[in-house]
Amino acid sequence: MTAFDIQISQTGGALIGPWRRPRQMLQAQTYDAHASIHDDATAQKLGFKGGTIEGPTHFSQFARLCERQWGPAWFETGCISAHYRSVCYEGEEVQAILMASSDEQPECQIQMVKRDGTEVLRGTASIVESPTALDLRLRELKPLTDPVILRDVQVGVTGKRQSVRMAFDQTMGDLYPFSLRQKLAVITENSPFYSGAGNPSLNPWGRPIIPMEMLSVLFQYRSKDDPLPVKGPAVGLFADQEIRLVKGPLFVDEDYEVEREVVALSGSGRTESAWARTRVFDKAGVVVATMLLNMATLKDSYAPYEEEYRQLYGVGRN
Repeated sequence: MTAFDIQISQTGGALIGPWRRPRQMLQAQTYDAHASIHDDATAQKLGFKGGTIEGPTHFSQFARLCERQWGPAWFETGCISAHYRSVCYEGEEVQAILMASSDEQPECQIQMVKRDGTEVLRGTASIVESPTALDLRLRELKPLTDPVILRDVQVGVTGKRQSVRMAFDQTMGDLYPFSLRQKLAVITENSPFYSGAGNPSLNPWGRPIIPMEMLSVLFQYRSKDDPLPVKGPAVGLFADQEIRLVKGPLFVDEDYEVEREVVALSGSGRTESAWARTRVFDKAGVVVATMLLNMATLKDSYAPYEEEYRQLYGVGRN
């Protein structure tokens, strides 16, 4: 039983995957009735070359490396924790790298790079409870000061529970205008584990499992039904993301519930960021997965930002 038919190399203590060109599937994504940063025209107005590839798309390139490192346990208790360092555009080649772990440091460092050496993301991968890349980033965060876009968002606010499900041919709404079957047709690392319907011999769980990059889609599927009070319209992007399987894997065509809590607010010269932790429950009410997501909203994409900043704080923005 083989999860992946993909060649990887080993150099020193690092596992290195093949070069891949991930596909951009969010050109038609909309939220708050406007296009997103994955739309070419919208992205170009904000200084990007074109529509960007969604960050968790890159998680699939690490799946083969993590499965080599930890075996089937990766699909049950695996965790990827990543800080996105630069955007990637369709047609660009990227490579995933997983460094060796040790008894003292059970988590592995991960990195993704472009052909020219540009770092797309860095972080950690693990199958046990251990400090993750985003655990460390959260400890070092400076509280958001002088918020405009996020001025009505409060740390500790928890949204209502929402039921979610992902079937093979289910289009996942305005945020994700494609289906799992369409994703599997272009995913960088496919596996019989993801599509072995009706054939228990194709994976250890006897049912098709949801790839980690598509867990992000499942968890965010209904987020706009219970939105945070963020000022808009404005354009956001994923700046940090961690997905942890607690009692995995998660299955295709299975009912789950999700609940989001704002756990931190932070900012930079360009962005205001809301960090939300999503907890995912099975039908028995057991937590089976979590996601920590930093949705960073671009200040320049909110038209009245400067005017509202002066109204709120009596001075212009530095």
